[in-house]
Amino acid sequence: MPSATPELISPRSPRVSAARRLAKRNFRGKERLFLAEGPQAVREAAVHRADGPSTLVELFATVEAAERYADVIAEARSAGARIHLAAEQVIEDVSTTVTPQGLVGICRFLDTPFEGILAARPRLVAVLAHVRDPGNAGTVLRCADAAGADAVVLTDASVDLYNPKAVRASVGSLFHLPVAVGVPVEQAVAGLRDAGVRILAADGAGDHDLDAELDAGTMGGPTAWVFGNEAWGLPEETRELADAVVRVPIHGKAESLNLATAAAVCLYASARAQRASGGCRSVTDS
Repeated sequence: MPSATPELISPRSPRVSAARRLAKRNFRGKERLFLAEGPQAVREAAVHRADGPSTLVELFATVEAAERYADVIAEARSAGARIHLAAEQVIEDVSTTVTPQGLVGICRFLDTPFEGILAARPRLVAVLAHVRDPGNAGTVLRCADAAGADAVVLTDASVDLYNPKAVRASVGSLFHLPVAVGVPVEQAVAGLRDAGVRILAADGAGDHDLDAELDAGTMGGPTAWVFGNEAWGLPEETRELADAVVRVPIHGKAESLNLATAAAVCLYASARAQRASGGCRSVTDS
């Protein structure tokens, strides 16, 4: 059982200062470390291994959180992570959330080389091109994980995978599937196409209707969905790279779907088509 006395009580201590700096992208890149907050993310980090030691390197916990989440502390200890009991003020200083849950982990970068993703012959991939909002990026990653995608690719024009808000929005999915980062969109499309993957760009103004694609039985093969910027979608040069530009039909009066919702619909449509034993019907039928 952990001691009832916090060992870290000052936000100005060198250990705490080093952790706090990881909220900034340049420090994350330099140290190749990032922050993961809350019991779910810390637990996932502790059990995750990328051909080596646990992704979780270090853990800060309040005494109350260490007692409440004793199983997470045990996982962290088994993973070989350094565990520090910290005062609540320290956790508040390191945390990037308004209401910290008392656990903040320091994790190793875990992105996968794009070549490794191609070598695994993926059947379903989400490509985030020009996605700038970290919450959206994390949510799409979570959707991809839930839909059973094999990988996610963040292009060089997209947000940092390890932004604390992106990590939180993934709700642990960051630790579940391979993610490649910093890949130029042209390279991503060319590599996936060479690997036998059909490239579909998701766009509200697409020439192809998702329902029609499903009903025509064209979505059962390996597929990569390219998702664009939240505000202005995909630029024309990116749309032209795709085999088809597909829109999600709007049957009601809503003007459009937000990025994460559209991504969920598209990814689940492909997942259903790929898993169907024979044929499929529209996922957007009422």
